[in-house]
Amino acid sequence: MTLVFVYGTLKRGRENHGWIEKQRFIAEARTKPIYRLFDLGGYPGMIRSEPGIAIVGEVWDVDLTGLAKLDVLEDIDGGEYERVPVELEGEFADQRVEGYLYLRSVEGRRDVGACW
Repeated sequence: MTLVFVYGTLKRGRENHGWIEKQRFIAEARTKPIYRLFDLGGYPGMIRSEPGIAIVGEVWDVDLTGLAKLDVLEDIDGGEYERVPVELEGEFADQRVEGYLYLRSVEGRRDVGACW
């Protein structure tokens, strides 16, 4: 099992939650203030940025089958996102938690603040 931080359409009640709903929800969480969140046209992309802000999301315990599905959704092979360790605050500060960082340009995209 892998802990995964989600911050957009995969969160509970959002349009892509079905991709993760059979996995185990752990807790709400926030990143260290070294990221930014951008509107990519109906879904967000998180990038590492300094100065940054703390992004609000959720931590899920995801099995290997679930990770493979999420990697497809996030277009890992196509180079849109990469799954990497994400630095979180609070109870997750000392744990390995992975998340999806956006790899393409955010030039001209709207910064949406801490929460999608």
